[in-house]
Amino acid sequence: LKSKQNFEKIMSAADIERKIAEIEAEMARTQKNKATNAHLGLLKARISKLKRELISTATKSSGGGGDGFDVRSTGDARVGLVGFPSVGKSTLLTLLTGVESRAENYQFTTLTCIPGTFKYKGCDIQLLDLPGIIEGAVEGKGRGRQVIGVARTCNLILIVLDCKSPLGHKQIIEQELEGFGIRLNKKPPKIRVRKLQKGPVNIIKIVKQTHLDDKTIEKICKEYRYNSCELMLRQDTTMDELIDCLEGNRIYIPAIYLLNMIDKISIQELDMLSRIPKVVPISGKHNWNIKQGLLDSIWKELKMIRIYTKPKGSIPDINEPVIMRKDKGCTINDFMLKIHKSLAEQFNYAWVWGTSVKHNPQKVGKTHKLHDEDVVQIVKK
Repeated sequence: LKSKQNFEKIMSAADIERKIAEIEAEMARTQKNKATNAHLGLLKARISKLKRELISTATKSSGGGGDGFDVRSTGDARVGLVGFPSVGKSTLLTLLTGVESRAENYQFTTLTCIPGTFKYKGCDIQLLDLPGIIEGAVEGKGRGRQVIGVARTCNLILIVLDCKSPLGHKQIIEQELEGFGIRLNKKPPKIRVRKLQKGPVNIIKIVKQTHLDDKTIEKICKEYRYNSCELMLRQDTTMDELIDCLEGNRIYIPAIYLLNMIDKISIQELDMLSRIPKVVPISGKHNWNIKQGLLDSIWKELKMIRIYTKPKGSIPDINEPVIMRKDKGCTINDFMLKIHKSLAEQFNYAWVWGTSVKHNPQKVGKTHKLHDEDVVQIVKK
């Protein structure tokens, strides 16, 4: 019975892949012009929905995590090492965390998710060494779905590239992550959609739209069953951005491209490759550019700030800062909730020393925004 159920799931996944291939073939045959724009938008939306079903089917059939992929999140941030097999991910994990991850001269040495933790600027960062990705990972090749599934839970992704073929690997990895709903180094589109009980698709354009016409927008909305809705476009929106918004399951994660093994290329090649945006050239084997390059870039991309506490009549505690993330709020109120919610209930005012105030110290309220390395003393009622 179990084998029959697995067979049905495999057949289901195969059917979805066949439908995707058919739609992609139809898109390739269709000429791109104003007359066919709405039809192409509809086909693109259908492919996106089928890919969502494919991912969901595979996750259920493979159990999603499991088999060494269910790693509990610890520390202040989670960073994932993603890349092709044998690009030096395990060496980097050992170098940064001290955790021994097998590193050999053959591919697929790492078969499960191996966690480690390192401390930088008072912040505890969990680093995950993920098995190597291969082309077709989103379709399930090489346990790709489990790898990318864990990558979706990270605050930052380090894409490790072999300096001998970085551009080709970069493109393939980006495609695999994009296919799983991960958007690298992008911000969520400025689109707001609200379903209505009745009426048409009401499109509100705050800025001029050069990529989409009303007919295309309406067809895509109706494909996602937004038959009656209010759609507000606060930017010049592309077809992909509209689909991402309506899908509602996209994850926006910052990424750094680690150009590893730079000891194997010339200075001229390094100079050319270092012009790639968000790239950090390193050598894990020789410990080159790890602290000044890699660790500083990780800190910058995680957008962390350190807040030091100062009990009344004592010096600030600089050994154990309270770590906060800029994207999750850095007000005095956020700071107190990070420590304990009862502190916010007893709050009267706070004294702050640092770059966020004009005078040192300065009396502030709950809404005051803190900066990195500010010192805070809470005064209770």
